[in-house]
Amino acid sequence: MGDSSHDIGCRECMDLLSDYVDGALPREQAELLEWHLEGCAPCVAFVNTYKGTVDAARRLRETTLPPELRDKLIAFLQRSNVRR
Repeated sequence: MGDSSHDIGCRECMDLLSDYVDGALPREQAELLEWHLEGCAPCVAFVNTYKGTVDAARRLRETTLPPELRDKLIAFLQRSNVRR
């Protein structure tokens, strides 16, 4: 891929993604990530999915679950965790 100081791979994209989506990534790194995204459809798809997940999670924090639904969700998650 050339000079590693100017190239960024898929793995590095994933490592930088959280800061990138939050707008906390230094400009130079953000530009390298964006350059990579221009030519990597799988990473673009992953970034879009990640952004959608982050947006959904932010909206969930603003939602109050009814107590019975909350209890069922906690029980389900506990059962799922035990099976692993």
